[in-house]
Amino acid sequence: MLGTLDAGIEYYGLEGRITPLELAWDDDWDLVGPVAKAVDVAFASRSVTTTNLKGALAKLDRTARRRCAVTMVANSSPRYDLHLMNAIGASVTCSNGFVYAFNILIQMGALPQVTYFESPRRDTFDSLEAGVTDFSRMLEHGNEDKIDCLRDYIAQHMIENPHAGEPGSKGVPQGRYMLDHVRKVRWAFIAWEPVSAPSS
Repeated sequence: MLGTLDAGIEYYGLEGRITPLELAWDDDWDLVGPVAKAVDVAFASRSVTTTNLKGALAKLDRTARRRCAVTMVANSSPRYDLHLMNAIGASVTCSNGFVYAFNILIQMGALPQVTYFESPRRDTFDSLEAGVTDFSRMLEHGNEDKIDCLRDYIAQHMIENPHAGEPGSKGVPQGRYMLDHVRKVRWAFIAWEPVSAPSS
């Protein structure tokens, strides 16, 4: 993701205006990160997976002068096809992390704004068995007994991919088949004005 951001910075001539930093939430940002109120906008997209969500949000808040934002999953993990999992009767745990983030921000004194959006995903494969192998990763953690249901579902819902052979989202050529529905991942974009005071 940072590589894509770096490419965009160069393409649009924004060197010196955007500074991507790769920091772990557990790092001591006072030692390795930006100083307090060092940037206009601080955001973390799809990376706020931590055992200390309040601490992570506070780090962003402390770093920004004008705006903070996070993007968090607002249903099941992006690794799952919720439509497929429901169709075969498999259990899926949905994430409520975005609700916790919202509530933590309220407790911090912020007035967070939430916008929801969906990103489409198309999984492609070259045969029924390749599809079963690919989608079976979704059956971990207690759904392993649904493999036959998964195979039946894929057999009934696989269609030819009109874009087979073209580069996919990660540059890999797309497979010959895809499912007859688009997998959608719902996200919550949470933005707020920083509430932490500048350090004196």
